[in-house]
Amino acid sequence: MLEELTLSIRCGRSLLAVETRDEDRVLDIARQVAQERSLTLFEWSVTTGLVQTLPTRIDEGLGVAKPTAALEHVTKNRFPNALYVFKDLGAHHRDPFLLRQLRDIAHLQRPTVLLVDADPLPEPMRRLTAELSLKPPEAAELRDIVRATFRDVKSQSLQEVTSRLTKREMDQLVQALRGLSRADAARVVAAAIHADNALTGEDLPRILEDKRRLLQTGGCLESISVNVAVDEIGGLDNLKRWLAQRRGGMTSKAREFGLEPPRGILLLGVQGCGKSLCAKVVAADWNMPLLRMDPGVLYQKFVGESEDRLRASLAQAERMAPAVLWIDEVEKAFASAGSESADGGLSQRMFGTLLTWMQEHASPIFMVATANNLDALPPELMRKGRFDEVFFVDLPNEDARRKILEIHLARRKRDPAQFALPELVAATAGFSGAEIEQLIIAAMYAAFGEGSELRNAHMLDQAKVTRPLGVLMRERIDALRAWAQGRCVPAD
Repeated sequence: MLEELTLSIRCGRSLLAVETRDEDRVLDIARQVAQERSLTLFEWSVTTGLVQTLPTRIDEGLGVAKPTAALEHVTKNRFPNALYVFKDLGAHHRDPFLLRQLRDIAHLQRPTVLLVDADPLPEPMRRLTAELSLKPPEAAELRDIVRATFRDVKSQSLQEVTSRLTKREMDQLVQALRGLSRADAARVVAAAIHADNALTGEDLPRILEDKRRLLQTGGCLESISVNVAVDEIGGLDNLKRWLAQRRGGMTSKAREFGLEPPRGILLLGVQGCGKSLCAKVVAADWNMPLLRMDPGVLYQKFVGESEDRLRASLAQAERMAPAVLWIDEVEKAFASAGSESADGGLSQRMFGTLLTWMQEHASPIFMVATANNLDALPPELMRKGRFDEVFFVDLPNEDARRKILEIHLARRKRDPAQFALPELVAATAGFSGAEIEQLIIAAMYAAFGEGSELRNAHMLDQAKVTRPLGVLMRERIDALRAWAQGRCVPAD
């Protein structure tokens, strides 16, 4: 932002705006620019009024609640070598006199007015301003924040405070803090230290959770808490190996090696076979927040609103980076993008926006898109460069079904060794992972109703009365397998 602000002042742009929660960092940049260019710096807020802070501090005495009086100072005095910083002026956008003042200032070449707001400016104000972008602190600055915060906590604590971070863990911690302001990063690190008077690699999940809460998303993007592990998925061995190879792909070590961050995977397959669970496992295993885009709320009734919601969601994902972005059932969101539709081309525009972002974004975001049927989607979705790989997730084979049975029995406090698993594996041929889980739950209810312990017979009885997807949708699943043959990499 330093270069943007300097160039804008040199070009004579009089009304600028920046949306950020890192207000102190903007003020530091404004003061640096003012000193370098010998500008008089004024700062205004509703609590302090208009104050000259550089070259010397002078209280202008214009009142704490009169933004129009402060703007009048700009238009009447018209100091050519001045920079005015107004904090949270967007809250006063309903005042027509104030809007008229801003329009007058926008036609001036000097002085420069910078509006700093934590929330997006209202549309009437936004049309008058040239927007500047404040990038989050870089890795080196975040590393300094971690060290400075640790020193501050240690110096103020009455108990012994220790740090046991390896270089790899420090890199992971810095990656986890990306997207936060300086103040928020310091608070998150301080909270982790105060929790146990130590800063270790074990604090990483807590820091990720605090970051998730600070950058809580809304609308089409939902922040998901995850607590699963790779060994909680039965089967999908080929996909697991692929993900394990790329686990360190978001780190600085990978950049030094010459690798770009992995971009994502597309999972095509049968319902209930673990595609959605994979997104959660990737986020948990890679120690990254999980963001879920809800396609169902993308489309709005007003012209342009749908595209704005998509762009806002993608921008929010970039602020959360590094992160896993999960788009569930992507074919339902963009099903008409590959054919003629009655929506006036909205689906094609939305799909084009997503494809462009997937191709061009530089943020460390790993996308996991799931789909049950890709026939309606254009082939460019699967082109290399947008997804790293397209996997086909089929119904679980015998080994996978055995593992799924073990996982769900153990999760419900049953010893898998006490059951005749080969018999259950044979009885669940054609079952999805979700159906096997529901079979165990139904069998447990049957046993509970009888007042007995869960036995093989309970599960076999449930298997006999269940018509799994492999039976109910055999033709559709066979067609899906035929489509995936030669087009997708088997996940198992």
